[in-house]
Amino acid sequence: MTGDFPGKRCTIRIMPAVTYLQPEVARVGLNEREARARGIDFDVTRYAMAESDRAIAERATTGFVKILTVPGKDRILGATLVGENAGEWLAELTLAMKHNIGLNKLLGTIHPYPTLSEAVKGSAGRWKNAHKPERVLGWLARYFQWRRGTRR
Repeated sequence: MTGDFPGKRCTIRIMPAVTYLQPEVARVGLNEREARARGIDFDVTRYAMAESDRAIAERATTGFVKILTVPGKDRILGATLVGENAGEWLAELTLAMKHNIGLNKLLGTIHPYPTLSEAVKGSAGRWKNAHKPERVLGWLARYFQWRRGTRR
């Protein structure tokens, strides 16, 4: 879809939306219900705000970050954020979706600490941990045991 600016494209797929409640609800892209209705497979990664150091310090631990990704890949299909000022930290995920930046790149990005937006990086870390190459890690563990001479 094109707007009033020739050569610029706007897509509804990455249109951010915020509902100003307490706590705020912010989202971009697909949610689980929409993905199911369209027959799109997805993985869900969820990070509770109760795990965020800044949320704990601010006593704002109500909420979560939920990110939908392509199964087995870090490409973001959509995100829902619920928490204190969630709309303020939705832009990072909107930018990532617009420019096809995956969760691995977000995880590798330095975030200021402690901030509420660091929950996005925490979500990326949770995704990475769930998708770590167990077989390769097993080989590496055996290799380093052998190198140290501790293999039995």
